[in-house]
Order: sequence, then structure tokens, then C-alpha cells
Amino acid sequence: MFLSMATLLLFVSQCTIVQSDANLIRQICKRTPNSNLCVTSLLSDRKSSTADVNGLALIMVGVLKAKSTSTLNLINQKLKKSPALKQPLTSCARKYGAILTGDIPQATEALQKGDPKFAESGANDAAIEADTCEAGFKGRSPITASNKLVHDISGVTAAIVRNLL
Repeated sequence: MFLSMATLLLFVSQCTIVQSDANLIRQICKRTPNSNLCVTSLLSDRKSSTADVNGLALIMVGVLKAKSTSTLNLINQKLKKSPALKQPLTSCARKYGAILTGDIPQATEALQKGDPKFAESGANDAAIEADTCEAGFKGRSPITASNKLVHDISGVTAAIVRNLL
């Protein structure tokens, strides 16, 4: 009897923790420009179930890094197949290089050191880089969807970070 009661209490406490974490994610994501993208992105990482707001921001920086990396890979593929778009694709490759070597490390380090202002700046800079990349095609971009997603993820990341200011 005692063992089953202890097991039940453990189960209930685990459910309460998961429920409160889901509530935190919902509350934080409601304050972002794209709550569905926010919730989906955070729930795709199992660490979100135990993360605080800073941890959620770090998870979103990781999502931003993954999407920026896949966009840079797409750009490099397009460079091989689309010589007519060499100039704007090369420019985009530089911009995504800046996101991956500058903006994301800046955001990560700032969050780890407790300086959310610089983390927000890094996320916002990544959105600007994606937008500038897209604008370089003058309406004939083969990577519009990826640029938009990087922009949107950046906005969600910046909004989560603002909760730490």
C-alpha cells in the first residue's frame, strides 16, 4: 500500500511539473510574434520541459542556429546549380556566415552570462541578415521560405529574450 501511494505521489508530482512547464511555454509564446512557431519549436526539444525562461531562450537560439545552418547549406547547393544567381547567393552565404559566426555565438554567450540585451541584439541582427539576403534577389529568390523562417525564428527568439530584461 505504501509503495503504491509513493508511486502515485511521484506520478502526480511529475505531471504537475510537466503541466507547469507547458504553461510557462504557452505564457512565454503568447508574447512572441508567432506563438505557434514558438510552441512547436520549444516542444520539439525535450529540454524545454525543465527549462526556465533563459533555458527556453537558449533552446530558441539553437533552433535559429539549426535553421540558419540548413539555409546556408541550401544556398551552397543553389550556388552550384544557379550560376545566374551567383551574386545574390554569394551575398546571402556571407550573411548566413555572419549569423552563424557572429549573431548566434553572441546570443548564446550573452544568455549564458546573464546579459539578455546582447542576446536580443544578436537575434534581431539575424533577422536583419535574413531580410537583407532576401532583398538582394529583387523578387526572384529561390530561398524565400528559408529566409522567412529564419526571420520569424529570430523574432520569436528576441521576444523570449525580452522577458529576461
